[in-house]
Amino acid sequence: MAQPLRLYGLKAVVTAAGAGIGEAICRTLVKHGAEVVALDSSNSGVDQLFARVKGVTGIASNVRDARVLPALIEDAAKKLGGIDILVNEFSPTPEAPVESTNEEFQRLVDTRAELTLASCRAALPHLKNSPAGRIINIGFLRSVFAVSAVGACNRAEQNLAAITRALAVEIGDSGVNANYIQPGAIMTPVSRDVFKKHKDLRDFCIRRSAANRIGEPVDIAKVALFLASDDSVYVSGTGIVVDGGRVEA
Repeated sequence: MAQPLRLYGLKAVVTAAGAGIGEAICRTLVKHGAEVVALDSSNSGVDQLFARVKGVTGIASNVRDARVLPALIEDAAKKLGGIDILVNEFSPTPEAPVESTNEEFQRLVDTRAELTLASCRAALPHLKNSPAGRIINIGFLRSVFAVSAVGACNRAEQNLAAITRALAVEIGDSGVNANYIQPGAIMTPVSRDVFKKHKDLRDFCIRRSAANRIGEPVDIAKVALFLASDDSVYVSGTGIVVDGGRVEA
């Protein structure tokens, strides 16, 4: 007898869904029975990417504007008839890997916090009406940071952890949980471009992983599936690091 689909009947919204981790999460969630709205930027091609994927509707718009994002989330909720799962990914694409906790770093962290909270606030009324409300926040890729920027990586993760913990406390008694995934070095299209220009960063990321390889977007998507499912019902305010095992320098 076939196993029942883990997310059958659930409605999910995923940001940055036009490639990489977001795309993999969309394909994994729909494979397990969810109906998905995939959001990404106006030039992402996300609407065409999922045009022939049953169960996924791609919407291309300005997802990196915190003033516009709530209306996009509301529109997605109308299309789906509600929201059970919200996946937030707002990973930046800086011109060069961030070197330290400088002004650029702070701007990236502040922008992510603003977008994440705007998305969550817009989705919360729908999540609270769900019997299985889930928020999953995705951390910055290791390829965002230079080899020497270990401190900035840690600070960025701590910031996301603090946001997620605060959300979990705020919404805990509503039955909604909030968790985050911290990716290590994952071979997304953005990472591939960075690693071509900065082979020392690529080699560092491989050495720093006990698995001795760069991860794939599906490695993150499988963890997102767990957090989106009923298996995570009593998991909230915490993070899962997906980096193949960290080797300390």
